[in-house]
This record gives sequence, C-alpha cells and structure tokens, in this order.
Amino acid sequence: MSSSSHSAATPPSEAARAILVGVDFGRGAPFDPSLDELALLAESAGDTPVARVTAKRQAPDAALFVGSGKADEIKLLVQAHGAHTVLFDQAISPAQQRNLERVLGVPVADRTALILEIFAARAKSHEGKLQVELARLQYLASRLVRRWSHLERQSGGIGMRGGPGEAQIELDRRMIDDRIKSIKERLKKVQRQRSTQRRARARNGVFRVSLVGYTNAGKSTLFNALVKARTYAADQLFATLDTTTRSLYLEEAAASVSLSDTVGFIRDLPHKLVEAFQATLQEAADADLLLHVVDAASPVLDEQMVEVERVLEEIDAAGIPQLLVYNKLDKLEDTQRPRQPVDWMERPNGQRVPRIFVSAISGEGLDLLRAQIVTAMREQGLTPEPAHDPRLISLAKPPHEDEGSWSESGPASNNEGKAVDNGPAPHSNEQA
Repeated sequence: MSSSSHSAATPPSEAARAILVGVDFGRGAPFDPSLDELALLAESAGDTPVARVTAKRQAPDAALFVGSGKADEIKLLVQAHGAHTVLFDQAISPAQQRNLERVLGVPVADRTALILEIFAARAKSHEGKLQVELARLQYLASRLVRRWSHLERQSGGIGMRGGPGEAQIELDRRMIDDRIKSIKERLKKVQRQRSTQRRARARNGVFRVSLVGYTNAGKSTLFNALVKARTYAADQLFATLDTTTRSLYLEEAAASVSLSDTVGFIRDLPHKLVEAFQATLQEAADADLLLHVVDAASPVLDEQMVEVERVLEEIDAAGIPQLLVYNKLDKLEDTQRPRQPVDWMERPNGQRVPRIFVSAISGEGLDLLRAQIVTAMREQGLTPEPAHDPRLISLAKPPHEDEGSWSESGPASNNEGKAVDNGPAPHSNEQA
C-alpha cells in the first residue's frame, strides 16, 4: 500500500540533478513529508533537487525498500528529469542500494551517505579529517568495499566519486579494517592532547562554555558576535565542523571564560559519526555550561530541540547546566516576538533553565546573554563576586511557582505550561 506526491523544478545545467525520496512508515518513525531538510542536505553537498517523491508503507520492502511499483515510478522520474542520482531520506541497506541502482540505472545514496559527503567536504582541521575518514570507512565496511572512493565527488553527483587525480583503488575488508585501526590510534593521540588542554583550563579555574544546537541554528554567527572571531558562518547545514575555542571576557564578572563552537546536530545523525566525532563532542561533555542555540524562526524548532537533547544524552552531557538561546530574533514577525527578552523553560529532564531571545546578526539580547553566563558562573562558585548589576539580580532566580506560564492554549499554571508568560512562542504550531 502506498501513496505518493511529486514536485519538480528545473536546475542549473551544471549542477547534479537529484530525485528525493521519503517513506512514511507510520507512528514512531521519523518522516518529513516536505523533504525540505533532505533538500538542504542535497544542496549543501552541491546537488540540485529536481523532484520529490513521498510514499507510505507499513514496512520497508526487503529488496527495493520502496517496492517494485514505486521503484518503477521513480525510474520514470529519473528519465524525465535526466537525474544523476536518487537520495533517500532514510537509511537503506547495502542490498537495497545495489538493487535500486540496478533498477533505476543511477547511483543511489541514503541520508547517512549524504551527511558523510558534506562532512568530508567541510572538515578542515587534521582532527576533523581523521574523524570523517573514520566514519566513512566504517560506513564502507558494510557496503561497496570494492570502491575506496564511493563517497568521493568525481563529476558533481552523489555516487560519481573519486576526486581529481585520485586512482580507483580496490580495497577488501582487511585493508579497510587496517585503515580504521590506524585512524583510531591517531585519534586517540588527538583525544589525549585535547584532554591535556581541558585539564589545564580546569586547573586554571577557567569556566568552560560550549555552544550546542541543531545545525544551521546560528551557533557560529553567535560565536563570532560574542568573541569577535572570524569563524566561517553561512546559511547552510554543517557550515562548520571543527571545534573552535576562544576566550570571552565578561565585564560584569571581571573574568574570562572559554567559549567553544562545536559541530551541529541533525535528525538521524549516524551513530558511527557520533562515535567518530567523540573527541570534538567531548568539548560539550566537559563544559561547565551549555548554550543550547535554537533557531527561533524554524517551524520545527521543537523537534530540533528534542534531537539535540537526544545527542546530548548519547554523549553523557544531558546533566550539564544549560541556557536556552533562541537565536534569529531578527527573523521573527512583530506578532511572534516575545514580550520579555528572558523567561524560563523546562527541559525534558525536569530542569528549569533560562531562555534568552537574541539576534546574533543585530546584537539584540547579547548583553542579557552575557549576564546570564555570569549568573551561571556565580551559581557554580567559579568566579569572583561581580559588581552590582540589576540585570543579574532580576535574572538570578526562577519565577515563583504561583506565577502564570505560557502554554499553547495561552497563560496557564506551571503544571501545564513550560515557559513563563512571554507572548507567542516562536513558530509553535499555532501562532498568535
């Protein structure tokens, strides 16, 4: 049983044309009916979506994932649009990939391969390149072991891999395993170096703050705004991968903190990729405070926040104190803007945390964010008592339990809502 919907667009002639496919397996399975995020991933990899196909099934087809009828339908779209590749929003098995490529006549890649493709293109540091290569080899170990460069770009499309001048090297599983062992040993050295640096900061009493959040939430832009750095920032998924740490001076505390910008999270982030980036993500796990950056203008911010919390749980960082930083305030309509720049929300673990609305572009709310960082430092006893500042006094304690709070149905008791009355929550399902 299946149903489908299609949309198409004409791409530039020089771009690799891609057909996007998503399958709804019912409750409990992640599904994006618009395939917008998959389209952004494809564009980040340098491809241009030309058609989108959605289907509904009770379970994946063992041979073709979508079934023979839907596969024939996709093949017609490939021929009609002259597509170079087909991208699936869910993970597909090696056998399903081979069968689909045989039927469709073009390379097929799933969400994991697409994310790996982007990571391979964006990693700049020695550590980042090692982490990406490890994740890619672990992915290749279960499929297509005959092609080292399956995920390398050759002529602009996913599946057409092998960078300029690269030889096509035949690899067997033993060669891949040997390479994986070698990279893991090199990464251990990097982890020891990072651990030494973190211990040095801890001995010096440096308060460690890490930016975390969904990809493209504006972490790097916020990082640049706070520390006046020039970290690469762009309106695209996974614009930066490598962790950058800078010193942030806080005038209210007459002290500096270390601020780290970490890799962004995304739905269905491959577990092997989380494992490979353990050294980078350890910056978040070892932090004294996490700034959870949220795209306040995103229509799916709730789902994105849940995914970030899931990854934080996976890296044992869920118990670290947080500040929720709702970024991109400049993109909100007047009716969506909060009545107050700071309120309180409840995390999934029951912890009540401050929520600050800011714009990294315009600078609005950044002073309040700095003040909240100072408050967190004082609460943990890791900074000298700051000079009197009325902002810190007003923000130092959560509201009383008898104060009203905001819920989707309007002001309600704190047992029903999560955030203090702050006007319409940005892009909730029902906006005022």
